[in-house]
Amino acid sequence: MAGHSKWSNIKHRKAAQDAKRGKIFNKLIRELTVAARQGGPDPADNPRLRAAVDKALSSNMAKDTVQRAIDRGAGNVDGDAMEECIYEGYGPEGVAVMVECLTDNRNRTVSEVRHTFNKSGGNLGTSGSVAFMFHKQGRLALPAGLSEEAVIEATLEAEPEDIVTLEDDSLEVVTSPDAYHEVKEALIEAGITPERSELGLFPETTTPIADEELARKVIRLIDMLEDLDDVQNVTTNAEFDDAVLDAID
Repeated sequence: MAGHSKWSNIKHRKAAQDAKRGKIFNKLIRELTVAARQGGPDPADNPRLRAAVDKALSSNMAKDTVQRAIDRGAGNVDGDAMEECIYEGYGPEGVAVMVECLTDNRNRTVSEVRHTFNKSGGNLGTSGSVAFMFHKQGRLALPAGLSEEAVIEATLEAEPEDIVTLEDDSLEVVTSPDAYHEVKEALIEAGITPERSELGLFPETTTPIADEELARKVIRLIDMLEDLDDVQNVTTNAEFDDAVLDAID
């Protein structure tokens, strides 16, 4: 596993911007609704819903709004039936892209996703074309100054997959999807509050991007995909050079 985690560099810059615009709320509400519909309305018994609630509250969504979305998914409030679909494609210079969607019209969604890839110098791939490059994991970035021994002791029973030392000497805990919440709770109970945590798709290997023009093209594709109403998450194996991101900002 790489010693420098890039999963936070653009994703969390964009997440902060999206939260300010309120753009992310509709996507969070959809995820809450579908998670409650599929696994039940109790977060304690529904790991997917639990993750969705955590994400919604961390994005400053009101608890009443969260509960209304859960009630809608549980059948207590009328709502449109949504289905999940994942599309795979290639961005500029062959960068791999995974697009997770929730939709009530699959034909509309695939048409919009395909058009966006084509418009941005990429192309929509077939099922399995890039999925093998990604794995679903939990990742928790810890504050600087912690020893690996302390983190191991705190999470031993929760069984994380790995504890990685990053280039800045901070630690990142990697978990399976099933162990994510247990590991997170174990850390918090030990007095260790993650600075960032996420359950989602992560690339096994990355494509370094140090060229500003190429970075702009890839980011434009990500932005355009995320602007689609049916798109929930966009994940790429692009590893943007920090200096390039600073120049773009």
